Amino acid sequence: MNALSIAGLRKTYGNIAAVDGIDLEIPKGCVFGLLGPNGAGKSTTFKCVLGLIRASAGRVLFAGAPLEPGAFERIAYVPERSVLYDWMSVREHIAYMQSNFRGFDPERARELLAQLGVGDERKKVRALSKGMRTATAVALAFARRIDLLLLDEPTSGLDPVNQRTVLNLIINEAAQGTTVVFSSHQIGQVERAAERIAVMQRGRIVLEGVVDDLKAGRKIVEGILPSDDFSINGLASDARIARIERNGRILRAYVTEQPEGIADRMNALGAQGLRVVDLSLEDIFLDAVAPKAATASIVEGV
Repeated sequence: MNALSIAGLRKTYGNIAAVDGIDLEIPKGCVFGLLGPNGAGKSTTFKCVLGLIRASAGRVLFAGAPLEPGAFERIAYVPERSVLYDWMSVREHIAYMQSNFRGFDPERARELLAQLGVGDERKKVRALSKGMRTATAVALAFARRIDLLLLDEPTSGLDPVNQRTVLNLIINEAAQGTTVVFSSHQIGQVERAAERIAVMQRGRIVLEGVVDDLKAGRKIVEGILPSDDFSINGLASDARIARIERNGRILRAYVTEQPEGIADRMNALGAQGLRVVDLSLEDIFLDAVAPKAATASIVEGV
């Protein structure tokens, strides 16, 4: 059974569609990364899923059933902007969570706060940096026993060490059966933690699937051209090539099939030092959000 099912979700503001009819099926116990540039609609999607803002259309199911008040005992959400109370201390937040959320473990919260460098529980939230506010919110969320965890840019403002700690927490939480959905515009973080991804652009899902499946069969053929002004226009019409990048004599062809055949063709053109490499998630993301054309685009100076 899927932990979260989203069908036809849409949110409009006047004539602008912030979320434009998205469909997602998120399996139980997986780490799902929602990628997209700022303004793609990721935060609005989270808020619509949780009913924090009213969707214009669509349906959301949690474990096969509509979201009802009782379901929120099993869901945690950390928004990008902290919703902690400025006038309360970290210790008071722990007490508040313990009083209001079943399954909250205060000792686990303290352990996570220490891991993330939030040392003094007596500090008021107003005295914390942006990164420490994020760390506190993340620690409080991970200290709950829940089925679904939604994290909107959970590493925002964190230093590299704490970013890695949060990604490890995400991976470990999913290993224990919790479904974790997190948004980010930092592709490397999503590639490290997520099993499945969706790429959003202008409110729509432009790519979705298992990361390993998305990479399978897609390669980059790299080579060095004989001269800076050497013509490669003939390659652009090859249906096996999705995109070509050129920086002086360095050529990269993004290939959807038969990379060895493309390498042979580039070799016939005089290219040297040819090699076939796997696509990174960044390559897949850029290909998904790039304008589509009938023939491969040639990008100069990358």
